[in-house]
Amino acid sequence: MTERDSTVPQGSTAKLVVRGAVGGTLMGLANLVPGISGGTMLLASGVYPGFIEAIAEITTFRFRLRSLVLLASIGATAALGILLLAGTVRMLVVDHRWIMYSLFIGLTLGGVPLVWRMARPASLPLVIAAAAAFGLMVAMALAGGTGADADGANILLAFLAGLAASSAMILPGVSGGYLLLVLGQYESILGTVDQLKRGLLGDGSGAGPDIALILDALWVVIPLGLGIVGGVVGVSNLLRWLLHRYEKATLGALLGLLFGAVVGLWPFQQPVPPAVGEVIKGRVVSVENLGDFRPKDWPVRFFEPTALETASAMGLIGLGLAATLLIGRIGGGEEAP
Repeated sequence: MTERDSTVPQGSTAKLVVRGAVGGTLMGLANLVPGISGGTMLLASGVYPGFIEAIAEITTFRFRLRSLVLLASIGATAALGILLLAGTVRMLVVDHRWIMYSLFIGLTLGGVPLVWRMARPASLPLVIAAAAAFGLMVAMALAGGTGADADGANILLAFLAGLAASSAMILPGVSGGYLLLVLGQYESILGTVDQLKRGLLGDGSGAGPDIALILDALWVVIPLGLGIVGGVVGVSNLLRWLLHRYEKATLGALLGLLFGAVVGLWPFQQPVPPAVGEVIKGRVVSVENLGDFRPKDWPVRFFEPTALETASAMGLIGLGLAATLLIGRIGGGEEAP
């Protein structure tokens, strides 16, 4: 592939870095929250096709400066965003679920016009692929529910979580955070990343990094990172091949994934204190241990919203939708794959 026909965004290197940094930051934030796709954010910032192409080049040992710059700017800002904000996002999702989920729905739906502009006009393969992908996401939502996290993350499970989540995070409409929820690893993975940050930054007393805290977190972070690399490389190359061979069907599937991702984000749900006799993380709740379970461990139940909550949710959905569309306009919209 020549420099002229490359899908890596053209223009000055400085502009490429800025666009990559914007896309990477949004991608990092997106992958912290269930229901938001990192791929959607890369689409919105106008660097998604270039990201896919750059990974394919690197994995086939073709090294071009522009591809390396784009990958470095996206990767560095995504990793920094995840490291610094994992704890905050985790707290917001647990404590303000319906508010955050309403915003997430809008952010996710904002990717629909971006993919549609790439996919139009409609065709039979596009419609069939979209319906199949939508059905898959609905099945995942019904099967996964809001489920509780597994009790901790072992090395193998961390690797599989990284593989699944990274495979999802580069597909517009498929949320890495959502798959972590389905796998029961969302809270534990975000908690471990926040632990790594606290270990690196220290306790604020000036004593420096906490090596014990860092080493404990690395038992999960390293296999998680290996899974992420494997997922990104494998899915990027597969997606590039599919877009070249079966463009309409592939883009139709992406549209279906976008719409389907919203199904699992019904906003009016909240954690409720567990009742005596319930089983949480393998433990039976009793009067004696009731206080041991934190709000993040509580079962999640649907509730009937008030008129104000319904109106607020609609406003937050609109805000998220407008934000994604605005990002798309700033990023230059879609680029042909």
